[in-house]
Amino acid sequence: MNIPQNRNQNNLKPKITALAITLNEEDNVKRYIQSLSFADEIIFIDSNSTDATVAIAKELGVKVIQRNFDDFSKQRNFAVEQAKNDWIIFFDLDEIITPELGKEIIAVTASQNKITAFYVKSNFHFMGKEIKYGGWKSKKSIRVFNKQFCNTNENLIPNTIPTNARTAILKENSNHYDYKSFDQYNERLNLISKLEARELYRKKVRPNGYHFFIRPVSFFMWRYMARLGFLDGKEGFILSYIHSFAVFKRYLQLWLMYRKME
Repeated sequence: MNIPQNRNQNNLKPKITALAITLNEEDNVKRYIQSLSFADEIIFIDSNSTDATVAIAKELGVKVIQRNFDDFSKQRNFAVEQAKNDWIIFFDLDEIITPELGKEIIAVTASQNKITAFYVKSNFHFMGKEIKYGGWKSKKSIRVFNKQFCNTNENLIPNTIPTNARTAILKENSNHYDYKSFDQYNERLNLISKLEARELYRKKVRPNGYHFFIRPVSFFMWRYMARLGFLDGKEGFILSYIHSFAVFKRYLQLWLMYRKME
């Protein structure tokens, strides 16, 4: 089975490359590729998956390049360098690009305006439930951009793409299912906490009592109370709690780095 090709043969439509960083995503590969039927090229930068991710992707016509994972920035920048086309879409494999979002992406990339980077919001699902409060629904990231106007950088944190170009927010959302199991989700938060700590260490930020005691509690209260996370029930509490603990772990990792105990 090959990647489905868009039937629109309009020569004015710019070609689009879909990029993704993958690691053991066999459950999501087929669904993800099918949702990108409008893309002219799909490339996976795979961090040495041990499941069937690579085999399934290649069977479906995806170009797969395996590269040892060091941080999200280097993986992302390497991926962009592999793209044949200027217009890039960069979603995670646990996100679904709806047909409506796909049509909007085609429309904005084909338009003649000067906007060359687009934020996309996500309908975030956690533990089988769509999360509507706690500020999670308002999160957005640049997912569609023209690589000629967006810069590579050394920011270690995922989903941060720097640009000096004009930006806009797309009307349609993706559906984000960022949860396979509690251990899997917590493992991802641990990785992000370590990368955030490395970023702070590079900026010479030193942790203190405020970072260990006030920041985690204030994060929880902001998400769970101020942003109405409690309205999502137990899922809202769990999500706010584990993310506030991830804030604590960020500064613990930073503290250990200064003591050469990483």
